Amino acid sequence: MDSSSLTSQAHKPTKDSSLTEWLDYMQQIHVSAIDMGLSRVLPVAERLGIVQSAKENTYVFTVAGTNGKGSTTAMISELCQAAGYKTALYQSPHLIEFNERVRINGQMVSDKTLIAAFEQVEAARLQCGLTLSFFEMTTLAALLIFATADCEVWVLEVGLGGRLDVVNIIDPDLAVITNIGIDHVDWLGDNLEDIGREKAGILREGIPLIYGATEMPASVAELVEQHNVTCYQVGQDFYYREVKSSSEDKINTKLNNELNTNAKPTWQYSNAAVTLQLPRPKLSLTNTANAVSAVLASPLDIGIDAIKQALGSVQLAGRFDYRQLADRHWLFDVAHNEHGVDFMLAQLAALWQQHKQLAGNKTATIKVVFSMLADKDIELVVQRLTQADLPMSEWFIAEIDYPRAASVEQLVAAMSAYIPQERIHTFESLQQAAQAAILASQPHDLLLVCGSFHTIGETLLALTLEPT
Repeated sequence: MDSSSLTSQAHKPTKDSSLTEWLDYMQQIHVSAIDMGLSRVLPVAERLGIVQSAKENTYVFTVAGTNGKGSTTAMISELCQAAGYKTALYQSPHLIEFNERVRINGQMVSDKTLIAAFEQVEAARLQCGLTLSFFEMTTLAALLIFATADCEVWVLEVGLGGRLDVVNIIDPDLAVITNIGIDHVDWLGDNLEDIGREKAGILREGIPLIYGATEMPASVAELVEQHNVTCYQVGQDFYYREVKSSSEDKINTKLNNELNTNAKPTWQYSNAAVTLQLPRPKLSLTNTANAVSAVLASPLDIGIDAIKQALGSVQLAGRFDYRQLADRHWLFDVAHNEHGVDFMLAQLAALWQQHKQLAGNKTATIKVVFSMLADKDIELVVQRLTQADLPMSEWFIAEIDYPRAASVEQLVAAMSAYIPQERIHTFESLQQAAQAAILASQPHDLLLVCGSFHTIGETLLALTLEPT
C-alpha cells in the first residue's frame, strides 16, 4: 500500500490540531506499529537534514540494552546538564504524557514544538512517497527538534534492539549496552547471541563502548573486535560498591527521612584512573555506574562537582520509584521481563528490611497492583515474583487500557499456578485496582505496582500524580 492510500484513510491534522490528534493520526498511517528497518526512515531523515546536524558540533550517546536504558540515559543527561552542556534526551515509552519522551535540559518540550516537528516530518515523508510507523515518525520528530535547538549533547535511548532501530540512523560518539536478556523474541531472536548481535548494531568504528554486564555474548565480542571498539566492561574496567553508613545503608533519601536519620548514603566508583566516593542517587547504582563510566570515557569536561550535583538531583518516575501517597507506602517499577524483575527484587529485598523497621512490631505485607502486555511472558514474571522471599499477600489486577494488553482472563490463567485464587482480585480498571489495594492495606504495608510501563502510567494517573 502506498503512502497516499494510507494517508487517505486517516484524517490528516493541521498545525492547529491538538497533539492528541497528531498522535492518533500517526498511529493510523502505517500498516503496523512496529516495522523494523531503516530503509524507509533514512530518506526522510536526510531530507530533513537530521543526520548531518547530528554530526556537526554534537556529541551523541546511544544507549541500548534489555533493561536499565531509561535510568542510564536519564543519568547521562543529568551529568551533562550539570556540567553546563545543552543536553537533549530521547526516551521511550512514556508513562503519562507523550512529551516525557523528548526533553531539552531536563524539560519536556511543548505540544507546539512537537506539532511543528510532526508537520515537517509528515511533509518530508510525503515528498519521499513513503509510509512510516508511529515510532519512526515520532523519533524523527524528536531528532529534528534536537537539531533545530542546537543541542550540544544528544542522549538517545534505543527503543527496540539496536541495529534496525530508528535511533541508529544517528552515528553515536559513544555507545552503552546496559545488559542483554531475553525480550522481544519475535523481533530480536530467542537467544542471547542473536539478541546481542542486534543490540551491538549501534557500534561504530573506533568508538568507546560501556558494557554494563559481567557476561558478554560472543556475538557482541565479535562486533567489538570487528569495529575496533574500546570496550569498558563492569567488573573488569570499572567497579562500584555500596558504602554502608554507621546506621546501615538506607535505600534512598525519602526512606532516610522517614527513618529520622541524618545518614547520607554513599557509594564508591572506580576505574583505572580514578576512585570516587559519591552520594547515593535515587536511581540504581548499576545504571548510575554505567552512566558515570560513559561521561568519563567521553571528551566532555565533566568534573567531580558536576557528578555530585547530578547524583543529588536525578530522578526518573517508575524506576524503583518509592513514594508515600494517600497514607500508604508505594513502590513503582516498570519491570516486565525476567531480568527486570530479578533486578527489582534484588533491590526490594534490601528495601523490605528497612520498611519492616518502619512497621515496628506490626506485621507488614506487600499488596501487588499488577498487569502486563499480552506479548510478554506473564507466567515467567509471576513465577519470579512469587518465588521471592517476600510476603506478597494479595494481588489486584486489571486490564491495561492498551491494544496489546493481556486480558484479565489471561492474567488469571498465568497466575493461577503460583497464587491461590482467593488472593487474586480482579477489576475493570487499574484505577479500581489501586483504590482497592489502598482499602485492603494498612499504613505500614507496602504497595508494589509493576508489570509494564502502562501499568505504572495508568496507576500514577489514577492517583492524580505527575511523573517526576
